[in-house]
Amino acid sequence: MSLITRISQPFSQLFLTKPFSFLGQFNLHQFSLTHSAERISREAPKEETRESRKSHTIQFTASRKSKLHKTSGAGQVFIVGAGPGDAELLTLKALRLLQEADVVLFDALVSAEVLALIPNHVAREYVGKRNKKHSYSQDYICQRVVELAQQGQTVVRLKGGDPALFARTCEETDALHAAEIPFAIVPGVTAASGMSAYTGIPLTDRRCAQSVCFMTAHFKNANTWPEMHTMAQSVQKQTVVVYMGLSRLDGLCKGLLNNGVSGSWPVAVVENATTKSQRVIVGTVDTIFDKANRAKLTGPTLLIFGKVVESKQHVNTLLLHSYQHATTV
Repeated sequence: MSLITRISQPFSQLFLTKPFSFLGQFNLHQFSLTHSAERISREAPKEETRESRKSHTIQFTASRKSKLHKTSGAGQVFIVGAGPGDAELLTLKALRLLQEADVVLFDALVSAEVLALIPNHVAREYVGKRNKKHSYSQDYICQRVVELAQQGQTVVRLKGGDPALFARTCEETDALHAAEIPFAIVPGVTAASGMSAYTGIPLTDRRCAQSVCFMTAHFKNANTWPEMHTMAQSVQKQTVVVYMGLSRLDGLCKGLLNNGVSGSWPVAVVENATTKSQRVIVGTVDTIFDKANRAKLTGPTLLIFGKVVESKQHVNTLLLHSYQHATTV
């Protein structure tokens, strides 16, 4: 009896037997029926090597994908949020889809920890876009996703953070819709939420910030800046988290000063949030640019403007990782 058949039976007839390792990453449990336990025990090998277990998992995955293709007659695309960096923040659905994919197209913001969860038999393609580094155009990415799906493949388009926030997801889904390719979107932990948990900086605090605003410092037109008067008003009333703002930090701070924000207003800069190389730099509108410049930041960075920086909680990151996770400059 297959694993799927056994699991589909009423739960009252199931009991747990020996655990097995799933791709060397997670411990699951094999289920069997009470009335057929003896037969299953005779059929099962007494000892199963790690390689044979991995082989069986790959065969099961390949079989499942084959059935999906036969049913649909075409490829399919899953646009998946990879979270902010720590692989343990990946959702279970995202993990399953990575294991079932034919090919994964991933961004520059997807961490090496997450990429390590992709099985060796799954093809990978880098389609990242990084400022002042080799990048693939959005038009190319849209074309490539459509092309692979039209070949009948199951494609995972893996994006850092959450696909709903500053990920240009709509441009890719428009291309898929026009090509009549079925697709779905799987959410991920956005960088701001991960940053808050791993630094202790709350996104809201009823003593000083009852709301939070997420914004980007980069627009479709690279020369466009945020409307500084509106941003200055927001900064003084709520928490403002700026994605992709490191290269514009100096200009943002000067713009806020020119629009009535105090030079002593708290600001934090967080590089590589949730990863082992996370760094937290705390300052004010007057001082944060010089501090960040001296730190020579190079990784993905979030800017946090607001009184919540002063409400920083003393979280113990050793409970999240086995090493000292964050350093403060």
